[in-house]
Amino acid sequence: MSTREASCDRDLRLGEVVEATTTEFVVQCYELYTAPALGSLVRCGDDEAIYGIVHEIGTRSIDTGRRTIARGRDEDDEDAIYQANPQLSRLLSTEFRALSVGHTEAGVLRRWLAPLPPRIHSFVYPCSDDVVREFSAELDFASILLSAPISAADDVLAAFLKTAGRAHPDPDAFLVNSGRRLTPLLGGQMQRLDGILRRMAT
Repeated sequence: MSTREASCDRDLRLGEVVEATTTEFVVQCYELYTAPALGSLVRCGDDEAIYGIVHEIGTRSIDTGRRTIARGRDEDDEDAIYQANPQLSRLLSTEFRALSVGHTEAGVLRRWLAPLPPRIHSFVYPCSDDVVREFSAELDFASILLSAPISAADDVLAAFLKTAGRAHPDPDAFLVNSGRRLTPLLGGQMQRLDGILRRMAT
């Protein structure tokens, strides 16, 4: 990799894996409030990449024993709080959790769990439209999301599909086809399916 390519790659990094299991990984962002949106597809690793869909985002105090306090009583707007308290960027941290939904093996994309979790401190990147389009061409991974013990799994899946639709030449056709492919996965849970479809359409 050339120096220029390495620099570009570095500029794209969202953060690093700080906690990982075979089913999900937690990423600490390098900058406050720079987490990808709910439902975004992210990648950690390069040659043997692991893919995850963002299902939870949070910003909190780095010191878990010290609660963040209100500081803006005398400020005109929220930005002024950060300008008056530059140390906040070192005291607060934005993290997101991604559910593992796929990986590459010998250059082949697999839409199921990797045999091992990503390494701690693995770099995490957003996925390009090309990667999102390829990954969402099949919905083999959807069952992982639908059965995951996470809050708002249906919202996460709908957000991913809605975002993925924008990476396809015909977003509406992609969403219609996705709805059809979800039907057998939800087997009789029509109310749940209807909720996902409504979220995708709005």
